[in-house]
Amino acid sequence: MSTGPGTPSAPAPTAPTTPAARGSSMFSSLKVRNYRLFFAGQVVSNIGTWMQRIAQDWLVLSLTGSATAVGVTTALQFLPMLLFGLYGGVLVDRLNKRRALLVTQTSMALTGIALALLTLSGHVQVWHVYLAAFVVGLATVVDNPARQSFVSEMVGPDQLQNAVSLNSANFQSARLVGPAVAGVMITGVGTGWAFLFNGLSFVAPLVGLLLMRARDLHVVERAPRGKGQLREGLRYVAGRPDLTWTIILIGFIGTFGFNFPVYLSAFADDVFHAGAGSYSLFNTLMAVGSLAGALLAARRGTARLRVMLAAAVAFGGVELVAATAPSLWLFSLLMVPIGMFGMTVNVTANTTVQMGTDPAMRGRVMALYMMVFMGGSPIGAPIAGWITDAYGVRAGLAVGGAIAAAAAVVIGLVLARVGNLRLSVGWHGGHPRVRFVPRKPAEQQEQLAPVA
Repeated sequence: MSTGPGTPSAPAPTAPTTPAARGSSMFSSLKVRNYRLFFAGQVVSNIGTWMQRIAQDWLVLSLTGSATAVGVTTALQFLPMLLFGLYGGVLVDRLNKRRALLVTQTSMALTGIALALLTLSGHVQVWHVYLAAFVVGLATVVDNPARQSFVSEMVGPDQLQNAVSLNSANFQSARLVGPAVAGVMITGVGTGWAFLFNGLSFVAPLVGLLLMRARDLHVVERAPRGKGQLREGLRYVAGRPDLTWTIILIGFIGTFGFNFPVYLSAFADDVFHAGAGSYSLFNTLMAVGSLAGALLAARRGTARLRVMLAAAVAFGGVELVAATAPSLWLFSLLMVPIGMFGMTVNVTANTTVQMGTDPAMRGRVMALYMMVFMGGSPIGAPIAGWITDAYGVRAGLAVGGAIAAAAAVVIGLVLARVGNLRLSVGWHGGHPRVRFVPRKPAEQQEQLAPVA
């Protein structure tokens, strides 16, 4: 039984392990027709999105010759999420999510086509690209929380972990294909055609949304229009330690651990003196690891906080090891586990937050989640750049990894205290096992006893 939108429900440290979840296969959520249509549309659209990212940066660089201008373009695309992300969540909780996605996906398609026409006709100027990036960012304010929360309406709670994981695998697969196709297209026929492909790629998700059966959706009662709904969402999260600390962890990981454009380019150029080819190799291997992490998360079928915390510690730890890697090939190989552990944290946190949130609040909570995760980059990137410039890229990566690992350890201890748990270290089947277990009554009394 769910609680009302304004009433904090009891903490849910782990997602419920239902029979369906325990017996799920890696692709079990694709058995759901509506989700299958959604997934197929995203395959095409995500490739187009990655193509536009590459073409957009290349076009700005060719128009201005300035790396700063490329940074401004990226900032404009993420700025609306920082400014209006929470308000987008309020709107999503009020709206029919499928209809909202039809509007946002159409607006992004038209933006891509307009940029293609300007580029192909030779009339494009840098302010056109800035404006297009900002418009896409505005659409993302609603599109991101709507897509995140619509997944549960398509598949229901039993398949949510699997569907979220497959969404991540879908995006990472496109990350492998899209930039490669964009590179060939830009070299062969120009950036305008890459923009046009992206604009037309939205036809696939739009058709998928239109073909869905409304009767098969898991109906969620929409929040009525009212005052104070933004504050209500923040109070809801504040009253749920499991949600609060998961979002805080994602904030630390996103702000300090995921500044790879800063780190990897510097390692390629300044440390190993290997050029753009090694930078591309680093990103490709990390995408391979991320894809593996997403597929493994899909296979697990349940989201557990201890998996998220352990993956976060491992993510930070491997970054620390990579910071000291003496050779290019060792550093390159470490990109795979970094991508895998980073994706495990992301997928598990995403599923934990969605599963633990009242459906009427899900849009607002996911908007906060995405704002914290995506909004950390504009803050963390300059800090990472300053540390890299002042003390070297090895120090920058080491600091990012140390902060990520330390945040995971501290948050794990906080959640253990809130949940009245203790750390248990032992052996199981010949292997070490570390887990949190409930305190015994005697331990609880000792913990509550006043200090003399």
